[in-house]
Amino acid sequence: MLHLENVWVTVRGFTILRGVSMDVAPGEVVGLVGRNGAGKTTTLKSIMGLVPISTGSIRIGDKSLVRWPAYRRARLGIGYMPEDRRLIGPFSVEENLLLPHWARGGKKDSRLQRVYELMPEVAALAGRRASDLSGGQQKLVALARALMGGSRLLLLDEPFEGLSPALACRVSEVIGTLQSRGVALLVSESDPRPLTLIADAIYTIGRGSVTRSTQHVMRNT
Repeated sequence: MLHLENVWVTVRGFTILRGVSMDVAPGEVVGLVGRNGAGKTTTLKSIMGLVPISTGSIRIGDKSLVRWPAYRRARLGIGYMPEDRRLIGPFSVEENLLLPHWARGGKKDSRLQRVYELMPEVAALAGRRASDLSGGQQKLVALARALMGGSRLLLLDEPFEGLSPALACRVSEVIGTLQSRGVALLVSESDPRPLTLIADAIYTIGRGSVTRSTQHVMRNT
């Protein structure tokens, strides 16, 4: 489904990604592990079209995305959960969930109900202001918002960071359900431990280069 080949990103004369290549198949969870500043977020943003690539190839199936703006990529069924959540504090949870849908000219439809069915704890927060939520609750809402558009591919940036063990377990359950439905997931984390429980493959990135990849990770049970 997702194929990156020799992707380079240079911003303001500073090279951030150096020849990154990776693949994510339908129904596969792939981890991207590295320290802060290693290039994880830039990799996800380059796939989403939020930063331009200098050279290389990004493809979804047989479609090259290199010249596509972010909104066109989103229409392919790509959802993005940023590390800092980017919720609009004065808006309700439901309004935050619907924002990407409204931006594409859509109306409230069954997609929201499907997200609520998958994450009933978010449905229970629907009327609350995003600014009134705890950090963990905001993470869940940001994940739910990504699901509103991510019917084929989800890009999750540090979804486990700062979560309690109970919430981390819940996020893992949601990821597992999506995987069973054939959704492809690329998950970045600074701490590799949560990914060893859920990932089919893990790429390690450092100084903008993929330094190691481990396929068919042995999941803990």
